[in-house]
Amino acid sequence: MSIKTAEFCSPGHPDKICDFIADSILDAYLAEDKNSRVAVEVMGGHNLITVNGEVTSQVHPDLESIVKKIVGENYKIIINLSKQSPSIAHGVDIGGAGDQGIMKGYATAETENMMPKEYELARNLCQKIYEKYPYDGKTQVTLNGDSVQAVVVSFQNTKNIDLLPLVKNIIEADLTAKASASAVEYLINPAGEWSQGGFDADTGLSGRKLIIDNYGPEITIGGGSFSGKDYTKVDRSGAYIARKIAVDYVKSGKAKEVFVKLAYAI
Repeated sequence: MSIKTAEFCSPGHPDKICDFIADSILDAYLAEDKNSRVAVEVMGGHNLITVNGEVTSQVHPDLESIVKKIVGENYKIIINLSKQSPSIAHGVDIGGAGDQGIMKGYATAETENMMPKEYELARNLCQKIYEKYPYDGKTQVTLNGDSVQAVVVSFQNTKNIDLLPLVKNIIEADLTAKASASAVEYLINPAGEWSQGGFDADTGLSGRKLIIDNYGPEITIGGGSFSGKDYTKVDRSGAYIARKIAVDYVKSGKAKEVFVKLAYAI
């Protein structure tokens, strides 16, 4: 039997809040200037948000207002943006990629979404818990062969007496999971119930959850983060097309599992 595991984190996790801020900034530029070149990084926590990076655009959205709509008015916002490097811009202007790098794509026939089974289980569990408890949190599901062996859940503002039955119901109702209550080890808030989370408890950084943003730890990845980058940055667009190639090949019936590698030069 092979043991596989994957985790997922909620939108209330500090790193994912930073990803959301970065993409919200990107969207604001692209909404008014589709040719905007945007590559922003966001760090946040403890009433401070820092936005740093490179932007070349014909528009100037109110970034501070965008950020405060997400995190609240009591945050100090520091924005430090420069124009894209002329050397990089020249390469993109003539049709080149916005970065050098290797991007990977993956697809498998083992799930409807063509994602690894352990990843699907962890993501589905996290999403359904978040519907009831929209706070900071993480899930992890470990498989032994096709069967669920262990489930870890840590979620802010939950009571174990309520969370455990919810988690069991979600896992046991998942059609892709082979689970029985007696066979699965459930670790629910293993460090204890907690109420301080998000930016009040920890610092976040955009692009730090690369494995979660891809396919989980069982599948190797390449390139960099997706968040806050326009399509000329192949960290994002190259990874997307690599995934599409893999999915299309599995859909064709020619393979049950596909790995794709793409390489770009500026």
